[in-house]
Amino acid sequence: MTDHPSRIAALDEWIRGKEGENLEFKSARSNFHFEELTKYCVALANEGGGKIILGVTDERPRQIVGSKAFLQPERTRKGLCERIPLGIDFEEIDHPDCAANSRVLVFSVPSRPVGVAIQHDGHRWVRKEDSLVEMSDDRLRRIYAETGHDFSADVCADATPDDLDDLAIENFRDRWIAKANKAEDQELVARIQAMSGTQLLEDIEAVVNGRVTYAALILFGTNRALTRHLAAAEIVFEYRSNDNSGPAQDRKEFRQAFFTCYDNLWNVINLRNDKQDFQEGLFVVPISTFNERPVREAILNAVSHRDYQLGGSIFIRQYPRRLEIDSPGGFPVGITLENILDRQNPRNRRVAEILTRCGLVERSGQGMNLIYEDLIKQSKPAPEFSRTDQYQVGLTLHGTVQDPAFVRFVEKVSKETTAFFHTHDWMLMSEASRGEKLPKESEPRIKRLIDLGIIERGKGRKFMLSRKYYEFVGKAADYTRRKGLDHDHNLALLKKHLDESGEAGASLDELAQVLPSLPKEEVRNLLRILKYRGIAGTKGRGPGSRWIALEGDGNES
Repeated sequence: MTDHPSRIAALDEWIRGKEGENLEFKSARSNFHFEELTKYCVALANEGGGKIILGVTDERPRQIVGSKAFLQPERTRKGLCERIPLGIDFEEIDHPDCAANSRVLVFSVPSRPVGVAIQHDGHRWVRKEDSLVEMSDDRLRRIYAETGHDFSADVCADATPDDLDDLAIENFRDRWIAKANKAEDQELVARIQAMSGTQLLEDIEAVVNGRVTYAALILFGTNRALTRHLAAAEIVFEYRSNDNSGPAQDRKEFRQAFFTCYDNLWNVINLRNDKQDFQEGLFVVPISTFNERPVREAILNAVSHRDYQLGGSIFIRQYPRRLEIDSPGGFPVGITLENILDRQNPRNRRVAEILTRCGLVERSGQGMNLIYEDLIKQSKPAPEFSRTDQYQVGLTLHGTVQDPAFVRFVEKVSKETTAFFHTHDWMLMSEASRGEKLPKESEPRIKRLIDLGIIERGKGRKFMLSRKYYEFVGKAADYTRRKGLDHDHNLALLKKHLDESGEAGASLDELAQVLPSLPKEEVRNLLRILKYRGIAGTKGRGPGSRWIALEGDGNES
């Protein structure tokens, strides 16, 4: 069985291309070591992204030899994504020119985020000729310089270590130890426990040569020190029961070390966090309006990315069914609404690195991805940035559960399949559940979700959840009704075009443009149905044949 011509053409182009920064070929006839694959993926990411192609020789002229490596590529990709903080994808291509094993396995690796060097087991790999080597210090410095000046790493001239809160330092120590224990790194646990507070701050570069950085003030500073040196490092919480102007029903101001208020922020939000009940068989299952994980991630994002050189505080406004978080400063350089899920660029790198040390922030910087995924899995609207401009990022988290049945279906999909789903996959599932149009550029992801039996094509570019979903929620009749209407609608469009084409008729390519969202073979099957019903026929043979309208009444079953 051979693949779609476009995929084969793409493979042929890669084979003819130059092996360089974005292509790596390996014959891998029988196997390929997973650790070696991981290293090459790290190197490709550090070099701007690319593809590692298994089943093709790297010597010119390149030959397709086929590969039996990683016969369960979904599991392999999941393993890669657990080790490398990027949305790695794969595709299997069967080439018609290969007589024996024609399977070519292609792993696509996106570029590293701006200002971030990807590493695995402490090594930042890059390629040098036919070998893998560690990234040089000079190249690493150039990558770090991409994000521009890091204000949080600057030293506050008038601050001293006495301006830092001992409780905040110990809270950080406890979180760092907990992370090390989880990784079963007892040597690191012992080292953290043995350090004095001063040594701990020097080790994480919050204090440099005895001098206090702004990152240290933000994360460990006392109220008095922040008031004197960085009053903008403040988080204001308000609870409002409605959108009316006037004073809030509750207001709290946190001008203190972030490590002393982080948990308190969640506690005040959770105080009025109601439950939404939905029926599951004989039982009523509650879902929190605000889930802890996306709320905490949103707060961490605001602290890590806000511009501390601008006046103004971070504002958290809680309403019964939504949470608004406004932070000074627009998106960091290189970040837009279009790429926010795929690129990261921490404005305050020193702050982000310290939060990463203790496990509050993922090394991958995928906090926004986690927010999107958590909301979608609970059938809540995607985050909004309607109040965002060059001076402020305004994030809204909506808490209303839209379709409880979708929540249960997502749980079922997660348990039954070993497939790894990227944030973009979850967004496509969510949009399909609402019968929305899906973007053409997402076609590879759409095809994969169709192959997994999660979504199906509807009218035009619109999609719907698969028969599995409707059977799961006990609404098989709804599926038949919706799918049947789509089927009849497509047949009617083809018949209308043939009627308008008259005796000249229309080619298959022309008719495929009438239903651009459907594969050509599916359009051909619909035409066969019209032919069986006596509504359409063909004239001529071969590539030049045309479809024409007939005089049938269309009532044959």
